[in-house]
Amino acid sequence: MRVLRAWLSRVFGMFGSKRAERDLSAELESHLQLHIDDNIRAGMTPAEARRRAVLALGGVEQTKEEYRDRRGVPAFESVVRDLRYGMRTLIKSPGFAAAGVVILGLGIGVNSAIFTVVNAVVLRPLPFTDSERIVRVWQTPPPALFTDPVFPVSPANFIDWQEQNEVFEKLAIYRTGRMTLTGHGEPEAIVALRGSADFLPILGITPYLGRGFTKEEDRAGAATVLLSDAFFKSRFGGNASTIGKTITLNGVPHTVIGVVPPITTFVQRAQIWVPLGWTEKDRAVRSNHNYLSMAKLKPSVDVARAQGDMHAISKRLEAAYPDDNINWGALVRPLQEDMISSARTSLLVLLGAVAFVLLIACANLANLMLARTHARAKEIAVRGALGASRVRVIQQLLAEGLVLGAAGGAAGFVAAFYGVDVLVAAAGTALPRASEIVVDTPVLAFTAVISLLTGLVAAFLPAWKLSRRDANEALRIGPGRGNSSSSQSRIRNLLVVSEVALALMLLIGAGLLMRSLSGLRAIDPGFDPRNILTGTVGLPNAKYPTPEQRNQFFDRVLENVRGLSGVESAAWIDNIPLQGGSTQYVAVEGQPPMKESEMPVVAVRMVSPEYFKTAKIRLLSGRDFTDADGYGKPAVIVISERTARRFFPNQDPIGRHITLTMISKEPATVVGVVGEIKMGTLDAGEADSETAVYAPMAQFAYGGRTIVMRTATEPAGFTRAMVGAVRAVDPEQPVLLIETMENVVEQSLRQRPLAMRLLSMFAMLALVLASVGIYSVLAYTVRQRVREIGIRMALGAPSRGVLRLVVVEGLKPTLIGVALGLVLAAALVRVMSTLLFGVNQHDPWTFSGVAVLMVIVGIAATLVPAWRGTRVDPIVTLRSE
Repeated sequence: MRVLRAWLSRVFGMFGSKRAERDLSAELESHLQLHIDDNIRAGMTPAEARRRAVLALGGVEQTKEEYRDRRGVPAFESVVRDLRYGMRTLIKSPGFAAAGVVILGLGIGVNSAIFTVVNAVVLRPLPFTDSERIVRVWQTPPPALFTDPVFPVSPANFIDWQEQNEVFEKLAIYRTGRMTLTGHGEPEAIVALRGSADFLPILGITPYLGRGFTKEEDRAGAATVLLSDAFFKSRFGGNASTIGKTITLNGVPHTVIGVVPPITTFVQRAQIWVPLGWTEKDRAVRSNHNYLSMAKLKPSVDVARAQGDMHAISKRLEAAYPDDNINWGALVRPLQEDMISSARTSLLVLLGAVAFVLLIACANLANLMLARTHARAKEIAVRGALGASRVRVIQQLLAEGLVLGAAGGAAGFVAAFYGVDVLVAAAGTALPRASEIVVDTPVLAFTAVISLLTGLVAAFLPAWKLSRRDANEALRIGPGRGNSSSSQSRIRNLLVVSEVALALMLLIGAGLLMRSLSGLRAIDPGFDPRNILTGTVGLPNAKYPTPEQRNQFFDRVLENVRGLSGVESAAWIDNIPLQGGSTQYVAVEGQPPMKESEMPVVAVRMVSPEYFKTAKIRLLSGRDFTDADGYGKPAVIVISERTARRFFPNQDPIGRHITLTMISKEPATVVGVVGEIKMGTLDAGEADSETAVYAPMAQFAYGGRTIVMRTATEPAGFTRAMVGAVRAVDPEQPVLLIETMENVVEQSLRQRPLAMRLLSMFAMLALVLASVGIYSVLAYTVRQRVREIGIRMALGAPSRGVLRLVVVEGLKPTLIGVALGLVLAAALVRVMSTLLFGVNQHDPWTFSGVAVLMVIVGIAATLVPAWRGTRVDPIVTLRSE
């Protein structure tokens, strides 16, 4: 029994010796009386002298009364009282409380903001009925021909999928584009989704007014339209009588048959829905991949089984149509996974980064609380002497941590509430499901949980260490005697090491992203984006049915634009650089005949004369297109330098022939060679579509074109003039997607700048928190070593020696943290590999530069406490003893 009692006394402090308690209480009363006598001699009244003495010893009388009242108090009520006492204690220490709330608010705020995004984009199911069963179905191209891993679907292959699959409840096909609405005020280009009848049923969406599409409307002749809820209210005032009325789209009357309820994701930009309306010719197309496909799995089917079924169908189609389907497959992917695939890595990297920031904040707060609880050593000793168990002491300090965590969590939630809007605005179109990102109940719960956990974790270590402290030792320690044990110093230094290591890791990640972005910006896209304004015009076939009419319209617009003051040159193109476009099979003169699906693939762009001059693309040999290369004239093309090397090595390509098999069977004569440009993205490798062929736009007379105009001054100022030049030819023709080419280049980098900006912000926050941690530890250490420093200086130690002593002591944990951070960064930057471009994951310049920066910051954080140490007056210090 005696052994058990001794063991319990050592672990919990619940069964201390009665004699030890009496001795300690007597010693406390003796200390109290000494302080009272000193205060009376200092001129205080007895009451004031006693009050000051009680405060100096940690509130002896208050502590006695407190523990008398708490005998026999139920556990819950005891915790409530501890929380109240913790609140009062923090109110009495506003500086410490403010520092703790700010540190936690920053850490919790950035975590809650990023969690809000991750929850909405990655974790929350799509807002559709049985969304886990909705999948997207892609075609997979021959890897030897295409660098893209997935491709849109061709109409004929989709029809075969519909007829042969055994795994889908419904299968739909769709594409988005623009249609011109006329007859209702100003002409307006609106976002239209053209889809099959099963599209809305797959999503579980039913029009709340009118009806949806029928299977019969998948074929040609349907002229019906569904309105989105937002468009119905904004353009037609939400008037139910709109159902059954006619609106004109692309010059064709369409009957409004229904209104679709609000959709917050996936197709939320669609303003109208029109039926598929395929002709028999459309349904037979197998080599033109222009549509997206979506399906709903049968209840008993999973993705793996669906993938197997589609693989078998692809093999059958390959055997049945080898010219078009050789080596083409299919990929089934859950819709939510497909939507977030481009942003998943960035979001997970940012979520990990803010978790590290929270860990740094937690370590910082733990250091602050450790210093503060050491200053309260006498108070804790008094509590123990008057019967408080070790568990009660820990409970009290943890209660203070909970109060601090709750306050920091409230501040963090407010920061997250406003910070999410800033985050979404900065992301632009880089974030899928952006319209669904809101601070909701799960975010509030997440914030509450991490707030309380952070407060508990930050308070536990100081509480544990202080509860184990010898009470007699705590009472005997005077000011400036270094009441910190070596183990406590090690703990504080260990916390600093962890802060420095985590901050260094984040800084290295941000540095690598900055170098990647700098490398991308330094890439020559092959054209000059400065002073270029672009705008897209889509002519309705119903209004301009013949090639001659379309060419005449575009020629007149181009004449108007070139006549504008300040416009140096202008031209048309079907798809501007860095925004993708058509890739096609080609037959090259001198190569043996082959199936179309095995032919080489190139990027094909339709351009008008002077396009190369306007974009400042180098003409290496031959000539540009001229007005003589018009509709019905002999087919000619201009090819890129890489195309010439690929198809005509060591030969003059001028005069040779290439056939664009998907749009013409007539061989086209090469009349010029131009420099390579980036067609898809700036970080595209050698296999991307710089292998380019340019054809004269007039020879094909497509109704959709983008004007490219080079100006002498800031191009954004020519927006109204561009629209006016188009309206002068056709007052009902809108101009879409007007933007500068420099903005197009910036948008092509959108994923990296978002990750770079946020990670840089988090890294700088971590750096500040780590600096505060180093400073607070050194400042506390200097305060605890006042007597030692005073003795050193009294014995002749120079000020610079004291300065060096404090700086060296502060740099030790910093250097250890730097070394540990370099190791962690080297291991963890692999996760960021997909976000990097043109820079080694273990880039020595970034690693060494960030390490030096961290050391400099560590030195700066130690200088103020070190300078204060040199200001210690040895006479005053020793006299105070």
